[in-house]
Amino acid sequence: MSKIRYLLVLICMSFFFGNVTAQDKPIQQKETALIQPPFLKAGDTVAIVAPSGILKNRTREVDQAVALLKSWGLHAVVGKNVFSNGNHFAGTDEERCEDFQNVLDDPKISAIWCARGGYGTVRILDKLDYTKFKENPKWLIGYSDITALHNQFHNEGFQSIHALMCVSLPEDVSEIKETIASFKSTIFGKPVDYILTGSNYNRVGEATGPLVGGNLTILHTMLGSKESLDTRGKILFIEDIGEYKYHIDRMLQSLKRAGYFDNCAGVLVGDMSRMRKNTTPWGASVEQLILDALSDYDFPIAFGMPAGHEKDNRAMVLGQTIKLEVQKDKSTMVFLK
Repeated sequence: MSKIRYLLVLICMSFFFGNVTAQDKPIQQKETALIQPPFLKAGDTVAIVAPSGILKNRTREVDQAVALLKSWGLHAVVGKNVFSNGNHFAGTDEERCEDFQNVLDDPKISAIWCARGGYGTVRILDKLDYTKFKENPKWLIGYSDITALHNQFHNEGFQSIHALMCVSLPEDVSEIKETIASFKSTIFGKPVDYILTGSNYNRVGEATGPLVGGNLTILHTMLGSKESLDTRGKILFIEDIGEYKYHIDRMLQSLKRAGYFDNCAGVLVGDMSRMRKNTTPWGASVEQLILDALSDYDFPIAFGMPAGHEKDNRAMVLGQTIKLEVQKDKSTMVFLK
């Protein structure tokens, strides 16, 4: 090839492909703020549905949830399939999907309160249509297995509420008065900020960003799907129950290898409940396990958020920007407007 032809080829390549070098990185698009559904007011209606596990012998809790909502001046409706029996699930996939789709579409519904978690939400995700929901957004409320729906709401562009579910209610709700108070304040749009008990495991620092996350097992399950979260610039909340420590480590390592934490702004750790004991001891606390797994990053890590599978399960708006300040003696978490 003559020098002239070679130069012409280079000029054409530069014109069509730009000046690309090995150091060039793709431009990250700034994510738009998530839409915040209207907070509740007296007279609004909350729908109770069961997109996951079966509610066997749990009518007392659902009745109590309805009474609690009514005491706050709200109306409550219960999905027709909530007490259906689909073996492990609260009805067949089609029945659970029908209930959830109906309340997504109904403009008279202001919030969707999940009766319980367990397992099963992932089986209906691909069946849901958000077209009418986007015309009349409403709050999703729940935790645990409902994390799958929180992820879907987030990726559809909407905030949601990580909070207690109907089966979380004891006969004497005064046993969880802080949880109830945070739940009520959050759904009615009153500011709820938290001061967390200190921990020597805390990684000191400050971060500001949208709060995302939920149950670690479900976040791990969503990896690689369209419901997987983009954690860039965000503060990730995690909690779990009934896992071996090596399961926790395995999930964190998988997320890490997939780049989940590469541009994360911070991590907020909730309850790691009822950890199972393996015959081979892990040899360190779950807090140290998390620190070790995330040792390659310099973002702040706060332990001690009272949220997850314990009685004290404080409400949080997922998708809302928070300011997290982490010290050894305490951490503060402030939801920003």
